Amino acid sequence: MLALLFILFAGIAIGSAIAVVAQRNPLYSAISLIGVFISLACLYVMLAAPFLAAVQVIVYAGAIMVLVVFVIMLLNVEQEERRTRLSFLVPAAVGLAALLIAEVTFILYWVQVSPVTPAGNVSDTGLTASIGTGLFTTYLLPFEITSILLLMAIVGAMTLARRTAELPPGARVVPGAQVLALNIIDPTVPLDDTTAIEAHTTVEVAKILGIPDDHDPARRD
Repeated sequence: MLALLFILFAGIAIGSAIAVVAQRNPLYSAISLIGVFISLACLYVMLAAPFLAAVQVIVYAGAIMVLVVFVIMLLNVEQEERRTRLSFLVPAAVGLAALLIAEVTFILYWVQVSPVTPAGNVSDTGLTASIGTGLFTTYLLPFEITSILLLMAIVGAMTLARRTAELPPGARVVPGAQVLALNIIDPTVPLDDTTAIEAHTTVEVAKILGIPDDHDPARRD
């Protein structure tokens, strides 16, 4: 039964991880990442580490993913930009995947044959006391650095979202192409005259509106 549950949750985690990198919409990738976190939490429960599983769901699937979704919505990222795919990405990905599989295989094999492997369930890894002791003693500095990195990510996202192209003082924007009613251009024309005047370039619009033309002829409209 435990083997079947492990295969189920491991398969969900792997499928969700593939969906994270396969989705073109970053919001769907974030939702797939939540599936990975929940599957890992289920595996922690099977390893008799309920506190670690709860932290996985509350901190990562909850707080961290809310932050990720907030940044995605703040930057208004809808879909990835179409860019030229580099030729070495696929071989590099295959090589890294093979390296990861070899590392996992070596670890699983070494755990079984190592003479220092404890017999039975005598490890306190994943318990509340061991996590709290390690987090606020040995790993206190990395824990604080992580909080600073999260704060920098929020500030960076807000900076990128507010970065807009501002016009200098006194600048005038002339629309490139539009259809204007004749009575808007000439006030002497009766209001019921709906004759339309179409302008295709900024030069035509500036001429019709009777304003100086600051358009650079060398630039395209």
